[in-house]
Amino acid sequence: MVMTILGIESSCDDTAAAIVDDGFLLSSTVADQDVHKKYGGVVPELASRAHQQNIIPVVDLAIQQAGIEIDGIQAVAFTRGPGLLGSLLVGTSFAKGFALARNVPLIEVNHLQAHIVVHFIKEHGVSASHPPFPFLCLLVSGGHTQLVIVHSHLEMEVIGQTIDDAAGEAFDKCAKIMGLPYPGGPMVDELARLGDPSAFGFTKPKTDPFNFSFSGLKTNFLYFIQDQLKQDEAFIENRKNDLCASLQFTIIRILMEKLILASEKTGIRSVALAGGVSANSGLRTALGREAGKRGWDIYIPEVKFTMDNAAMIAATGYFKYLAGDFTGHDISPAARLPF
Repeated sequence: MVMTILGIESSCDDTAAAIVDDGFLLSSTVADQDVHKKYGGVVPELASRAHQQNIIPVVDLAIQQAGIEIDGIQAVAFTRGPGLLGSLLVGTSFAKGFALARNVPLIEVNHLQAHIVVHFIKEHGVSASHPPFPFLCLLVSGGHTQLVIVHSHLEMEVIGQTIDDAAGEAFDKCAKIMGLPYPGGPMVDELARLGDPSAFGFTKPKTDPFNFSFSGLKTNFLYFIQDQLKQDEAFIENRKNDLCASLQFTIIRILMEKLILASEKTGIRSVALAGGVSANSGLRTALGREAGKRGWDIYIPEVKFTMDNAAMIAATGYFKYLAGDFTGHDISPAARLPF
């Protein structure tokens, strides 16, 4: 039986739709929102309004690119959370309306779980290896940093997470301190390649074995910059590359030390990355280096699947469809939604 799933993603500022057919990705479309750049971060009210404008054209384009008829869609999967409540409400409402109008099942998806399921997206004509179960996944994004043991496509165990800020937030907030445009993480990555990672030392917080903390690092970075500017007003401009390299080195070191410890304690040697920060070139290089030292089998998603996208929602919806895991129309979005 052919299973064609429409996926809807609207957790933050990207409106996305995708079509998965029997586990294979047929199309994936995204409309981003440049309006947030001038504010240095996502403005929730503007995001939700933009989703309302974008969602119908994005879904229509996904269906066209997939080369299917709307009647061929057999279920609709949507991001229930976590995320911005106003943004989630737009996607949830559209998915409910679509499911009711077409008389197809409705499937709720956890955004974080979907970031991990991205490792199981299949594309026609593309050869890709998928991690074996169980595997250890470092999920790193703008809002979340977690260590997860993945037992199956739908069974995941969080063994560590941030107790305050996420790694992606640390990248973006420190970039903003340096006057870099939003989103700052990719710019930090680019400038870090030109700098000296040992130029400056920043705080590495102490936490429980598998948990993370980046709030102290942000504060340390801010105070350091303020002190240096008192002595040299051009400090940031003159040392921007070194600042980015040192900041990135510190964040990656924190992430890798926890990941190494988790692998040692669990005995799991299949290791994966997921989430927006997994696009960071320094983190990818560091994972490859540690894999060589420790005999890990590593799995890193294509960059196009690291950011928020609907392909991962549709793929998760596919596995939930196989499990018969559907939801009722009384479901509501949840800004905070644990695994």
